[in-house]
Amino acid sequence: MQYLPVLLQVIVAIGFAAAALIFSVLLGKSGRRNPTKDSPYECGMLPIGGPQPRFAVKFYIVAMLFILFDLEVVFMYPWAVAFRDFSLKFGGSTILWSMISFIGIVTVGYAYAIKKGVLNWGRQDVEKSN
Repeated sequence: MQYLPVLLQVIVAIGFAAAALIFSVLLGKSGRRNPTKDSPYECGMLPIGGPQPRFAVKFYIVAMLFILFDLEVVFMYPWAVAFRDFSLKFGGSTILWSMISFIGIVTVGYAYAIKKGVLNWGRQDVEKSN
C-alpha cells in the first residue's frame, strides 16, 4: 500500500508517453520520403567516406587512469571532512591508517602504469597507432 503513489506515477508517465506518441502519429503531418531526407545528417558534411579513424588504445587507458584518480579525490574529500570529528571522538588512528592504505594501493597502481609506459607520450607512440 505504501508503494501505491509510485505505481500511480509510473502508470501516468507511461500513459503520457504512449498518448503523446499515438497523438503525434494520428495528428502529425507526414512528409514525403526521398533518399536525401532518409540519409544520415553529418553536421553539414556529406556522408561520404569510411568510418571514423581508429584511436590508439593509449587514449582509453589514460581516460581510465583519469577516472581512477578522479574517484580517489571523490573518496578523499568526505574522508578529510569527517576525519576531524572522528579523530576527536574516537581517536583517529583507524581512519588514518585506512586512508594511508587506500593511498598506498592507488600509488602502487600509478607506479605500475608508469612502469608499463602508459603515460609516455612520445612521437613514436603516435606513429605506431596510425
